[in-house]
Amino acid sequence: MAGPRLIPCVLALATLTLGACSSSLPSPTGGESRVSGVAGGDGEGAPANGGGTRTSTPSPTALTAEAYKSELESRHKSMARAIDAVAGARGVKSLDSKVTDAEEELSGAAEALAALAPPDAVRAQHDAYVASLRDFATELGSTAGKVGARDLCTSSAVLADLDDKLAALDKAGEALQSAGDYPADIVDVKAGKKRSRRLGNGSFVRRSALNGRSSLQIDNGGSRDAVVTLIKGRSKAFSVYVRKNGKFKVKGVPDGTYKIYFTHGVDWDGKSKSFTRECSFEKFQKSVKFKTTYTATQILWHDWRITLHTIAGGNARTSAVDPDDFPS
Repeated sequence: MAGPRLIPCVLALATLTLGACSSSLPSPTGGESRVSGVAGGDGEGAPANGGGTRTSTPSPTALTAEAYKSELESRHKSMARAIDAVAGARGVKSLDSKVTDAEEELSGAAEALAALAPPDAVRAQHDAYVASLRDFATELGSTAGKVGARDLCTSSAVLADLDDKLAALDKAGEALQSAGDYPADIVDVKAGKKRSRRLGNGSFVRRSALNGRSSLQIDNGGSRDAVVTLIKGRSKAFSVYVRKNGKFKVKGVPDGTYKIYFTHGVDWDGKSKSFTRECSFEKFQKSVKFKTTYTATQILWHDWRITLHTIAGGNARTSAVDPDDFPS
């Protein structure tokens, strides 16, 4: 199956398609038979004559309220910053890094706090808080995998995915904090609900003057919506939204040589101008040239057609683009 095909034409369309050992000893001939040890135990620490009482390690002494506050305070800011960093991440690669950092920070804090003996008055709240930290860190690990696979692409999508665990951590932190003014409320971000926003087919995300004679026909036969962006030199000519299984013709494309980028995804975030889930980033390897020619009797121009899915007979290859290099 070949990729898209690109053919220049005059007043015509072209297609850019894109285990134990045992031993026997003689029985003793005399002496006294005796068995020593502790029934049901492993013998460790047992008196040599089988008598006495085994002792266990005493529980650690509970921290004073001030000492406990100090322990929480030493971790509060770093945990809160890690969560805020996830919420403020811009770009897929930054998001991936921030989610991983947050998982490590909260997991480490949970283990450190679990080793503490809190004041008896807040033992229940402490245990619930530690359990919630562990749950949230575990969920962050799962979310990191989703970001790496481009299933989640923006901070809003990550927070929506973490919604239940984030709310539980917020509640546990508030409960501990209310029990004695302990610094445990580390969540100050809100998660929105999972959404599936779309623009209308043919909606321009960005556009400069379209005052030429040429046109660009875009066919999106894929299973996700797309945004196609044309770059001329260092300037963005336009970005247009084409729904899945949809087509759109951009008219009035000015003369020039253009690079064509496109992103597929689900749930368009108009503020960040990106898809929040199932995102991909690609470009056509060959540039496309639009040219108008004037003769004494004719005006000739190039029209192009690009297909954002593989078709038989196509000859235009595409390649993946680093999200940080994708024109925003």
